[in-house]
Amino acid sequence: AKPETVDKVCSIVRKQLALPEDSSVTGESKFAALGADSLDTVEIVMGLEEEFGISVEEESAQSIVTVQDAADLIEKLVEKKDA
Repeated sequence: AKPETVDKVCSIVRKQLALPEDSSVTGESKFAALGADSLDTVEIVMGLEEEFGISVEEESAQSIVTVQDAADLIEKLVEKKDA
């Protein structure tokens, strides 16, 4: 995924989990390690859907473990939408 997509995902994750602005969230960050439970992950995915104007299928959402996974999935869905 593009760095700007990863950055956007990081900021949405920070917002959804109410993490401090300076907390370290990177592409390698695992949602579970950031303190996200399954409900948080669902809310993060909903936030991403809103932000990027896409729709994530439940199977895809369950395969998201890291911020990078989310960013890669988003770019795939955005490309499909724009195609």
